[in-house]
Amino acid sequence: MTKTAKTQTTQTFESALAELESIVATMEAGQLPLEQSLSSYKRGTELLQFCQQALQDAQQQVKILEANTLQNFPSADDNN
Repeated sequence: MTKTAKTQTTQTFESALAELESIVATMEAGQLPLEQSLSSYKRGTELLQFCQQALQDAQQQVKILEANTLQNFPSADDNN
């Protein structure tokens, strides 16, 4: 299983975001060798894609929930 597939099946949004923040902090320190910087960048883009997809999925779920709950319900007066 690749890292990308593993990320999407076993990682939560919160843990992916924490790992991404850690990678960014490490890279901003500027102490990584070139190969490790490239590897970290690649991992960061995978995590970013995972987090963006998780947010899009959550937004879609909220839209569906709002559509089902924000309907006008018939009142007792409507039946008479």
